Amino acid sequence: MQKLIKPKNILVIGDVMIDTYYRGNVRRISPEAPVPVFHKVKEYSVLGGAANVAANLTAAGQHAAIMSVIGNDSAGKHLCDLFSAAGIDYEFLMRKTTRTTTVKTRLVGQNHQQLLRVDDEDAQLISAEDESDLIQVLLEGISHYDLVILSDYLKGLFTLDFTQKVLKLCRDYGIAVIIDVKDTAVEKYDGAFLLKPNRKELHALTQLPVDSINDIKEASFALCSKCHAEYVLTTCGADGMVLVAKDKSFSKIDCVSREVYDVTGAGDTVIAYLAAGLANHLSMDISLQIANAAAGIQVSKVGTSSVSVGEVERYFQEETICRSSKIIDRTQVQNLRNKYQDKKIVFTNGCFDLLHIGHVRYLQEAAKLGEILIIGVNSDSSVRRLKGENRPVNNQTDRMEILAALEYVDYVVLFDEDTPLELIKEVQPDFLVKGGDYRPDEVVGRDIVEARGGCLKLIPFIDGISTSEIIKKINDPSKGLMK
Repeated sequence: MQKLIKPKNILVIGDVMIDTYYRGNVRRISPEAPVPVFHKVKEYSVLGGAANVAANLTAAGQHAAIMSVIGNDSAGKHLCDLFSAAGIDYEFLMRKTTRTTTVKTRLVGQNHQQLLRVDDEDAQLISAEDESDLIQVLLEGISHYDLVILSDYLKGLFTLDFTQKVLKLCRDYGIAVIIDVKDTAVEKYDGAFLLKPNRKELHALTQLPVDSINDIKEASFALCSKCHAEYVLTTCGADGMVLVAKDKSFSKIDCVSREVYDVTGAGDTVIAYLAAGLANHLSMDISLQIANAAAGIQVSKVGTSSVSVGEVERYFQEETICRSSKIIDRTQVQNLRNKYQDKKIVFTNGCFDLLHIGHVRYLQEAAKLGEILIIGVNSDSSVRRLKGENRPVNNQTDRMEILAALEYVDYVVLFDEDTPLELIKEVQPDFLVKGGDYRPDEVVGRDIVEARGGCLKLIPFIDGISTSEIIKKINDPSKGLMK
């Protein structure tokens, strides 16, 4: 991970605050009024709001700086101390006697249950003079940054005029801006590289339904168009994230399966790691995978917190180990039938060279037939005998690991014979699955499966999509992969 994400200079402009936690317990009712008595045992404070974005950036190994307006008060001094301790550059922090530093105090009881939150804040819009001073400071330092994040918490920093001036200045310097949005004013965010609303914010910005994933996709496309953005990334809680691009491409990112303790600050973690990836010129897909993993780690913690690059690296190492555990050898196959006596086992086989959408949908349908999906994969020598000396394109180790990475695949096993007959005898599946281009009488192992009460299922492939066709397109430029 540290080879992918190297230190870059990232500026966070946004509404900063202190998140203070009182931890304790409630064991009695007050004699003064029918309210619980909270016995405070511990108190601590962490960076919140846009400051938490900066904290996550430093945890991700980035050089983070913060720009904001806070009060010239004791809370403001405490906030500066927290920035200093976290290694965040706060040179661009403006302290004003006319403002109050935002502090959110949470009372947390047993089992990490939040009982009450007390907000002390000043959300009035900054003055035109403050806007001008901030823009002047930004003009002097903007060239040092690889990417800029705007973190809008509606605490008065992002007026329409200030936001648009920041976006224009960054465009002039060729610096991408990604925005964590909160306002309902669409025109405020016009010209950003990427917008990150949640489902509720997406509805408020577009006034379109967001009940289903398809609704979210269409509303995201509408927001992308209205704001002339390159991308819109909508976070959907347990439903993951939806990414759309101005070219109308779309992808759905499932959330990482982790026990959720507290979603506070999850959006800050997403945008910080996404920014770190993009600033390092990683693809949007890889940056999102990293950001998604970081968010999954963050929600498993209690309270506002940052996620270190080491934690994300360990997550991906664990995922690799998990995928490796799905890859078994022939000696382990015979134990599966006994292990899963009460479950329906589905078996299919193939070369699975250059895994494509036809394979993916075929395997998804196969997995729905039972509870355990086992895939038999032809060895390299077997593929050469069947397909010719130029195949496979990908070796057997890579092909098996790619298949094991699919969440609905339970086991992957290699076989060297020309047919999977012996493997089917060992697996004794309840369902034998083959492509729709086979006739039932052509399927090897059908008699074995049906003899034990199982059945054969033929699942059609997508017309015109195959490894052979992909190879033809690669070898024949006239056909064009983009056509």
